[in-house]
Amino acid sequence: MQSYTIGQAARLLGVSPDTARRWADAGRMATHRDEAGRRLIDGKDLAAFSVELARGDGPAEDTPYTSARNAFPGIVTAIKLGDVAAQVEIQAGPHRLVSLLTREAVEELGLEVGMEATARVKSTNVHIDRT
Repeated sequence: MQSYTIGQAARLLGVSPDTARRWADAGRMATHRDEAGRRLIDGKDLAAFSVELARGDGPAEDTPYTSARNAFPGIVTAIKLGDVAAQVEIQAGPHRLVSLLTREAVEELGLEVGMEATARVKSTNVHIDRT
């Protein structure tokens, strides 16, 4: 099982390390210490927390909505495998991204719930903003 430091968790959640530390201190995020004394969050716990956080904290009204191409580093929160195809969900801060890909690709990448992954969104000629 992959574990994340407070700093890594903060980056994946889209918040500052201080905010992630406060959440951990308040008991909102379950943590444990490694042999070096660093505070770590298990990947599955971070995945569950990121989904909970996204459901409870919607974007502010002045947050722009855009489809510009971007890379969204996040954490895998769900994988649904079919015979040929697969669906992978990634929570990247407040953004939930769902990708349909082949089962073979999921297996080759070794994707599992709780691991870090980056969803890449590419748009060649179309850019949509909602204000």
